[in-house]
Amino acid sequence: MMKRNRTWLVLMPIAIALAPARAEEIQPAGKQLAQQLDAMDVEHLWLPGKVVAWKTGEPLKEGLPVKGHTHCSAFVAEACRRMGIYILRPPEHATSLLANAQYDWLSKAGKSEGWHHVQGGERAQHYANLGYIVVAVYKEGDPKKPGHVAIVRPSTKSAEKIQLEGPQIIQAGAQNAQSTSLKTGFSHHPNAWGKQQVRYFGHKVELGSKE
Repeated sequence: MMKRNRTWLVLMPIAIALAPARAEEIQPAGKQLAQQLDAMDVEHLWLPGKVVAWKTGEPLKEGLPVKGHTHCSAFVAEACRRMGIYILRPPEHATSLLANAQYDWLSKAGKSEGWHHVQGGERAQHYANLGYIVVAVYKEGDPKKPGHVAIVRPSTKSAEKIQLEGPQIIQAGAQNAQSTSLKTGFSHHPNAWGKQQVRYFGHKVELGSKE
């Protein structure tokens, strides 16, 4: 009898450790944020290979198709603008190589505009679920190569799944996606997920406002 009790005490912590973490609920402000992000219709606008107006994502008639041309940073800039939040954008910086510049700006000047560094994917997902706008941004080591930036969208994915594939994001890019994992969305930048070089920055949102 005593032996069985000792065995139970040893196994119980192991069983708890293997149990998947409960998915976090999305708060009302997070649900409102998700609706506003979805309304931007990113899977039909800011499409790769086209020259677009950065605010609307609509293709410009005079713009010829450009191979490899993507609009991740323009989409993020416009999403923030619609929520009354400043992030580096045209005309202060051209759309070319803007994601790299946004990374530098968020790391330095962003704090004066209300941005704060968020440590890790789980906290990034947590703040998005609370209704904060959280950007995930990666800077390429080669300054002539474009980086990537996306927005963490509210999601009920578990902490265990976030560790496996990162938080859920909405993005323009090589493949526009209304909802995908960070690991998938940043797959064209191997160091972003593989070496955990993505950084997260969050900003409080007053929904309904617009700059």
